[in-house]
Amino acid sequence: MDIEAPPLDRQRVIPDRERRGLVIVHAGPGPGPGVGPGVGVGKGKGKGKGKGKGTAAFGLALRAHGRGEPVRIFQRMKVPSVRFGEHRVFERLGTPIEGLGDGFSGTSRDLEVYAQLARDAWARAEQAIRGGEPFLVVLDESMYPRRDGWLPLEPVLVCLRERPPHVHVVLTGRACPQALVDVADTVTEMAKVKHAYDAGVPAQRGIEDRCRLRSRCAVRSPSTVPSASRPPGRTPSSRWAAPSARWARG
Repeated sequence: MDIEAPPLDRQRVIPDRERRGLVIVHAGPGPGPGVGPGVGVGKGKGKGKGKGKGTAAFGLALRAHGRGEPVRIFQRMKVPSVRFGEHRVFERLGTPIEGLGDGFSGTSRDLEVYAQLARDAWARAEQAIRGGEPFLVVLDESMYPRRDGWLPLEPVLVCLRERPPHVHVVLTGRACPQALVDVADTVTEMAKVKHAYDAGVPAQRGIEDRCRLRSRCAVRSPSTVPSASRPPGRTPSSRWAAPSARWARG
C-alpha cells in the first residue's frame, strides 16, 4: 500500500447554503447501455450486485433515531411477518420496519396482487413523506416496482419535489433511473468488488440475514398467498402460514 502524506495544505470548503431535507439514493450498478454519467446507474435492469444498499439506509435511520428524530422505514419487497435482524432491533427501538410486499415478482404467485401491493405501498409511503411528520423516510427496495412496471416513476418524482422542505428521503435498490439521479442530492453506487457468496460461503444470520431458498415460501403469510395458488393439501396451518421455528429465530 502506498503511503500518503497528510493533506496539510488542503483548503476547507465551507458550505454557505441553508440546511434542508435531502433525497439520498443508495443504488446498485446499472446496465451497460443507458448508464448515468459517472455513477453507474441507468434506466435498465441492472443486477445491483453490491452489498450494503439497505444496510447503509438502516445506518442513517439509526443515526437519526439516536438524535431523537422521528423515522419511518418502508420495505417494498418484504412481507409484514418477516423477522430479520434489522426488524428486531428497530422494533425494540419503537420504530418498526413496515413490510409492504409479497417477495420478489419472480416468486410471486399472483402478479396482479403483487402489482396492487406496489401501488398500495407507494400510497402509504407518499402519505408519510407529504405529511411531514418524519425527519427521515427510508424507502428500501424502492426501485423494483418501477423496474418491473408496477409503479410509474413520475408520481415518485413529483412527491420528492413537493415534499416538506425538512423531510429527508432515502431510496435503495438496483438500476436507479437517471431522472431520479437528477432529483437526488446524494447518490452512492454500491458496486461489488468481492463477495463471499461467490467463494461458496452461504448467507449467514447477522450478516446477510436471509436465505433465498427458504424465503420463497417460509415468510409468506396466508393473506398474501391466494388459496388457489397453494399446493394441494396445503392449508394456512402449514408452512405457508408462518416461518418455521428455525427461520423465525432469524
